[in-house]
Amino acid sequence: MALLKPIVSDNGTGYSKIGFAGNYEPSFVFPTAIATREQAQSRGPPVPSKPGHLASKRGIDDLDFFIGDEALANSKTYGIHYPIRHGMIENWDHMERYWEQTIFKYLRAEPEDHYFLLTEPPLNPPENRENTAEIFFESFNIPGLYIAVQAVLALAASWTSGKVAERTLTGTVIDSGDGVTHVIPVAEGYVIGSAIKHIPIAGRDISQFVLNLLRERGEMVNVPPEDQLKVAGKVKENYSYVCQDIVKEFRKYDAEPYKYFERFEGEHSVTGRKYGVDVGYERFLAPEIFFNPEIYSSDFLTPLPEIVDDVIRQSPIDVRRGLYNNIVLSGGSTMFDHFGQRLKRDLKQIVDRRIQASEQASGSAMRSSGLDVNVISHKRQRYAVWFGGSLLASLPDFYGACHTKAAYEEVGPSICRRYQIFGSAT
Repeated sequence: MALLKPIVSDNGTGYSKIGFAGNYEPSFVFPTAIATREQAQSRGPPVPSKPGHLASKRGIDDLDFFIGDEALANSKTYGIHYPIRHGMIENWDHMERYWEQTIFKYLRAEPEDHYFLLTEPPLNPPENRENTAEIFFESFNIPGLYIAVQAVLALAASWTSGKVAERTLTGTVIDSGDGVTHVIPVAEGYVIGSAIKHIPIAGRDISQFVLNLLRERGEMVNVPPEDQLKVAGKVKENYSYVCQDIVKEFRKYDAEPYKYFERFEGEHSVTGRKYGVDVGYERFLAPEIFFNPEIYSSDFLTPLPEIVDDVIRQSPIDVRRGLYNNIVLSGGSTMFDHFGQRLKRDLKQIVDRRIQASEQASGSAMRSSGLDVNVISHKRQRYAVWFGGSLLASLPDFYGACHTKAAYEEVGPSICRRYQIFGSAT
């Protein structure tokens, strides 16, 4: 029987994106959450679990669970668990069940008929890859598997932007989702692991910051407590943008509040009672925490442009020009209007100041030609990692790059420790 389209699965801390290769958007996007009859996972240090085999334990309890939005809807009677934290899988039993329902219930696919492309965060331990391979080859009996680093897929997704002169896998990826933001330098498809930086600011923090601001202004008085974080998230997504000058923006709002303030209307999720929230300074202050983190946190104070500059300067000197020239945005928290413009401007100022200082210190009459700084936004940005996977899995040489079931049976899970880039030698 001929194989059907490969399945692309991008499981993130907050949301999972699932669909078939060749499509422009994932078929399903839902929270990476599972509701089981077991007690809800405590908020203490998680205890990592080992992968099991579904085929050997099809008990009634094992089948009584929900995933995604259904899991959250059943939170009153079931325990809610989040198997992924900071991009890494921490509960393999829950993740296995999550994948099972993703494939059979949502995609309605037979895993034996599809190759799979899965994504992994940067610096994912090799043991995690082995566990993943074990589950997919043993429990789901798939014919082939490719595990791709999310940053490489985000670079591939940017090829469709029309702003990339050539299809390159060299660039700096800023991947900001719900739980964590990474700045990842990639040279010729290989991640420069020693230079990666993690930023403890992402979508969840921005929502919390919006909520704090609305509470301070007394706008949350009429909103029921259980709906407040959801309202803050909606305000962030629908009204927020990045400003170029925070002082000027404050003056604009103070001078003409009726022109710039917005009104959010909502209703109680249980009683249906309507309420309204005036949205003002939150509109531009929400994403400002990337550029002035001190307004939100006293623990983390380095602006995003400085971190991007540090990451590139810690990379090998021969690829730095390419890393500045191809800065790619990925993930929902980079979707704010004018985010790319502000990042490009601030980063260019940092680079130009350094070049100028270097020229003055050397006292030479020679002048630098400068550095091109390019920040690439595109319409597939929100699901860039998934779309990059869809793009690569639809290429003819995808099947040749995968680990096959036969090779897995011969070598074992350690086969997945070998990492192959498209078009490179095995």
